[in-house]
Amino acid sequence: MTGLRARKRQQTHDTLSRVAIELFLARGFDQVSVTDIAAAADVSKPTLFKYFASKQDLALHRIADHAGEAARVVEASTAPPAEALLTHFLTGLDHRDPVTGLNDDSHVLAYYRLVFTTPALATHLHQFIAADQAALAAALAAAPSAALAAKSADGLAAEPSSGPRFDADLDAQLLAAYLSSTQQILARRNWEALSAGQSAAARHPLAVAEATRAFRALGTRVGP
Repeated sequence: MTGLRARKRQQTHDTLSRVAIELFLARGFDQVSVTDIAAAADVSKPTLFKYFASKQDLALHRIADHAGEAARVVEASTAPPAEALLTHFLTGLDHRDPVTGLNDDSHVLAYYRLVFTTPALATHLHQFIAADQAALAAALAAAPSAALAAKSADGLAAEPSSGPRFDADLDAQLLAAYLSSTQQILARRNWEALSAGQSAAARHPLAVAEATRAFRALGTRVGP
């Protein structure tokens, strides 16, 4: 029964988000109320709030599914962090994962337009990004040898033999910020290109080249 109950709960969770996003795309985020969503999903408002704390959470459910993904990729790999995340991003490009921005399905393009152009959603998205970046920093700090290898390979100036010694947590936080920003910029560039009319297939070679260049900017060896 526990498994069945969990599946039903997940189905309700997904249905609420799907219905909400359909309404947001049709009418605009600010023109849809929680009451509208509950009515369309045939549930009560108290039931809806058991699953989602706010309209923003309903809209960003698809993105929230990727919460902590970068940290998990780094933790599961023996490769340097940038290499592991590059490989993961390239796989996403090949599979047209919407999170890479390289998906030209009209519904996906409209969804990201909604997120990027609605101030309340853009603000909430930054909260997700900050949490993901913190999780990635924690993963990097737990594997200092990999993080430091990536950092030193960048050709950045080494710490002087005398003078202040920097906390390893700082290195992890800086590296996490770089990697997180890299993924966001790449995904946004892909989405903008597709929104302007380019197909995912036509964009793919440049998307791969840009991702490779961006992650290699950290100086890690990521392939030929």
